Amino acid sequence: MAIGIITGSGTYALPGLEAGGAEEVATRFGPARVRAGGVDGIDVLHVSRHGDAHRRLSSQVTHQANISALRERGARAILAVTVCGALDPRLELGSLIVFDDLFFLSNRLPDGSLCTLHTEPGAPGRGHWIFDRPFHPALRQALLEAARELGRPVRDGGCYGHVDGPRFNTRTEIRMLQQAGVTAVSQTAGPETVLAGEARLPYALIGYATDYANGVSAEPTPVDELIRLVGASTESFAGVLRSALPRIAADGLEPVGTHFSWD
Repeated sequence: MAIGIITGSGTYALPGLEAGGAEEVATRFGPARVRAGGVDGIDVLHVSRHGDAHRRLSSQVTHQANISALRERGARAILAVTVCGALDPRLELGSLIVFDDLFFLSNRLPDGSLCTLHTEPGAPGRGHWIFDRPFHPALRQALLEAARELGRPVRDGGCYGHVDGPRFNTRTEIRMLQQAGVTAVSQTAGPETVLAGEARLPYALIGYATDYANGVSAEPTPVDELIRLVGASTESFAGVLRSALPRIAADGLEPVGTHFSWD
């Protein structure tokens, strides 16, 4: 059973992964680079969504190709990480959030097209993903247990808000998201959540708060502090992922929700 892991800003290689070089996997959405290997004997397929040295900004991430490549390489589930801006002033910077809901109203990819794998009329499997909560409960539980075992401060639940980058948000935009109940924001995980759902791949997302979003605190988070925390997130994510992997049971990995297909 291979588990897909998607990492983002600050975590371009996966600590603890014993693997060779990344392989370019061809998909109908273009190529994606996947590094296959193992963590403590567990098969892992790693995708760095931004690429080495942050080659791709959030507006250039190839979400369809990344999810398709993981599915084609045999991933049974996906654990994803993201550094994020906190909208809740009670959320301590440097703490983790295991999200349980999603705000992604635009449902668009970085190029402005609709966020879906169902792009061809009449294609087999086309249909609608219908769900209550978008994140897989067993994967969420594995992440929560891992963080707690390691003594990492972690919040159980919260709404992930996807915002378009690469710019950060205005105060008015952040107030709107707060009113919608968003806990923290970043610029990449909305499409991943939706596409993993359509691909019938169980998916869970853990965030690491690196700054307070615009207007959330009386004083803006200094950029130097944001950069420091992005760097610190790598160790935190690596430890939690390593501890979470052996907690994932194959028989608990049913797809999230229902797929209403037209064939």
